[in-house]
Amino acid sequence: MDKPTIDQDEYLDLVDENDNVIGKKKRSEIYAENLSNFRVVNAFVVNSKGKMWIPRRTADKIIFPLCLDMSMGGHVEGGESYENTLKRETQEELNIDTDKVPYRLLGHLTPQKDNVSAHMNVYEIKMNETPDYNKNDFVEYFWLTPKALFERIANGEKTKADLPKLVKIFYGK
Repeated sequence: MDKPTIDQDEYLDLVDENDNVIGKKKRSEIYAENLSNFRVVNAFVVNSKGKMWIPRRTADKIIFPLCLDMSMGGHVEGGESYENTLKRETQEELNIDTDKVPYRLLGHLTPQKDNVSAHMNVYEIKMNETPDYNKNDFVEYFWLTPKALFERIANGEKTKADLPKLVKIFYGK
């Protein structure tokens, strides 16, 4: 979730605590006002050994540059569903067609109940191959167990704020 450029300053739906749409604002305004009542999707690519594909963001990202990230993440645009966003963002960031890989919803989280950055659906994509990821989004990647990820964090590795929260919630330590 980067600071938008002019060409990506789309409208996002604003939602209430029950995830009902109550309005819309431009992405730049949402970030300028530090709001959390918008929608995102996140996904973890997990292989048959239980390792997560964890990428590192590029240096030119406005927020969380060079930090470890979820396998995929994106904003739900105005009028778009969580499922459609998953399909669009997985294709854009990882070159994965969700019609051709097994995936499942892990859960729905909210800022109020789960202390995350936005209302979000979190998915898991089962896959043993390394995704053909977008080099404009990520510079490198690691296949990590949750334990190995938390060891990296304990040793000073920087991550996107929600990454350790999501891994704790859905994969334990």
